Amino acid sequence: MVRIALAGGSGGVGREIMDALLATGKHEITIISRKEANIPDLQSRVSWLVADYADATRLVDILQGVHTVLSFIVVAQDKGNLSQRNLIDACVKAGVKRFAPSDWAGASTNGLPWYAGKTAIEQYLKKINEAGKVLEYCCFRPGMLMNYLAFPQKTTKYADIWGIHIDMEHRRAIILGDAKNPGYFSMTTMEDVANIVAKAVEYGGEWPTVGGIRGDNISQQELILLGEKIRGGRFAVETIKSVQARAGRLTATWHPRMEHPTVPEELRVSSAKIFTAKTIVSIYQGSWEVSDEWNQIFPDYKFTKIREFLEKWWTDAE
Repeated sequence: MVRIALAGGSGGVGREIMDALLATGKHEITIISRKEANIPDLQSRVSWLVADYADATRLVDILQGVHTVLSFIVVAQDKGNLSQRNLIDACVKAGVKRFAPSDWAGASTNGLPWYAGKTAIEQYLKKINEAGKVLEYCCFRPGMLMNYLAFPQKTTKYADIWGIHIDMEHRRAIILGDAKNPGYFSMTTMEDVANIVAKAVEYGGEWPTVGGIRGDNISQQELILLGEKIRGGRFAVETIKSVQARAGRLTATWHPRMEHPTVPEELRVSSAKIFTAKTIVSIYQGSWEVSDEWNQIFPDYKFTKIREFLEKWWTDAE
């Protein structure tokens, strides 16, 4: 058993991973939050501590005796990455052994400006360990959540899921018309991500600094063809130009809805268009094709494959 602290752990992905950790029955878990929360089903199962990430002394006190810290701080809302930097510094001072920054996405932030803080934090972790390891860390990278492919069906308990540019429900897709490669990307189910993190916490070896979790790899066209087979009909495929997509301009006739709680209602349409355009082009730039470090560490773990996932959620669907 180890003591684990989840920074921002009351959010969707954090809750999913926390449930997997609680299911082991082996750990003492603390949620670090900026505000009090009334979540009845958690009151008897975890500790809840309120902290201002600008208060270094308070953070160090909270982290005394903690073995592993998992961060789920929303990077796009962490101005100057100050909250995560302060959390990392507090981990070092408190003697925390392991730290996972708020990564939980693709292989790089290339073409994804709202994720730039992820790269900055990775560089900060490298820097503090330059003269000798002071904090073991791992950037967990599962690629895109496979659950997006089942939208609007409910496939997660807490994590926010919305539609993407390959829309299984309406049999349609948006791709680059002038791409110079097939546009491969990785997808992993939320359940598999949570299970691997729970196993990683108990792993006796040293964490890899880059921790790819690869449920499956597929190209844009392969996914469309697979969707057509399982959904029983041709997809309406629209193409956009890379120069426009890189600028955040979406010229397609439709766009996925963005319903993330961190995005204000009045900005969701414009944000969804920018997000979709840049995400599409970033796939062709390799930003979402992750490595497989954790697959290699846990070779017996059976990941859900994309075909299996689609057949489960879309076979016989209208």
